Amino acid sequence: MKKYEYVSVHVGRFIGAKSEEHRRIIDEYAKKGFRYVGYIPTVISDYGKIKDMDLVFEMDV
Repeated sequence: MKKYEYVSVHVGRFIGAKSEEHRRIIDEYAKKGFRYVGYIPTVISDYGKIKDMDLVFEMDV
């Protein structure tokens, strides 16, 4: 059986702005024994830019 956790991340309003937050979160969950499996856009602008997303992690239980 798998356990899933979802972490919301705000991408930001500046086009091309560099964010390191997602890397910190992925490293943090890897230390807890989770595996990063992907992301789900949760807020998309009228122009198609992802503004918020959920990072998805799984762990065998």
